Amino acid sequence: MAPTPPLGDFGAPAPAFTLKATDGKTYGLDDVKGAKGTVIVFICNHCPYVKSIVGRLVETAKTLQAEGVGFAAICSNDAVNHPDDGFAKMRLFAETNGFSFPYLHDESQDVARSYGAVCTPDFFGYDADLTLQYRGRLDESKTTLVPGAANELLAAMRQVAATGKGPATQTPSMGCSIKWKAA
Repeated sequence: MAPTPPLGDFGAPAPAFTLKATDGKTYGLDDVKGAKGTVIVFICNHCPYVKSIVGRLVETAKTLQAEGVGFAAICSNDAVNHPDDGFAKMRLFAETNGFSFPYLHDESQDVARSYGAVCTPDFFGYDADLTLQYRGRLDESKTTLVPGAANELLAAMRQVAATGKGPATQTPSMGCSIKWKAA
């Protein structure tokens, strides 16, 4: 069974990070922060849950960015045991799918641990002050895109941008587990 994240620790601050991106630059949380909110999503290249929604994810990111919400994706998977999630393939995945946002490599997996990420995709939506307001899903799609599904992430982040608070009811994301390195 695919893992699902726990409910969020709403009001908790976004953990800081500094990570290398597929565009060759290095980004920190302040670099990706938006004036009205920020989305940090943990994804990877090979997960069928991510592959099914990537087009809708890119569209949503572009819409939110145009509305003042920052956006970044992070891959934290162990690329040694899962080479499809290596940095070179991350770069290709970002280019092929037209990412308008930084795609960051968390090689140490420290960032995934600090956020409490458990699966791909795993969405974290923050308000303008970078406190957690959303820990839900993009929409009801799983390994197959559901045509016309309500875009829960878009609606939630528009609410966060307007009110500073996420929706009272949130459905957790579901996906492949983060591929952790052996201890």
